[in-house]
Amino acid sequence: MPGLGCFYDIGLIMIRLLLSVLLLLLLSAILRYLIKDIFTQRKKLNRDFEPEELIQDPYCQTYIPKRTAVRKRVGGKEYYFCNKECLKKFLEKKAS
Repeated sequence: MPGLGCFYDIGLIMIRLLLSVLLLLLLSAILRYLIKDIFTQRKKLNRDFEPEELIQDPYCQTYIPKRTAVRKRVGGKEYYFCNKECLKKFLEKKAS
């Protein structure tokens, strides 16, 4: 039975080849996951350094970041103030 050893060797080679392919697929999936995570973290970091939109307080004329401003809709128009005191003075001035 000299031919059976040949089939056994081919079977081992096929199993090794199949395991190698599966290992490569697993490694590529892990690398893609890690690389994707690195790029999304970079995008988040870049957003932190984007300039903020500044708006002018209509009462005291100072510029403030829009995200921290006190907002008030007056007469259908939205106004942004640096603090509640400026809002109060603005409303008083507008009423008189």
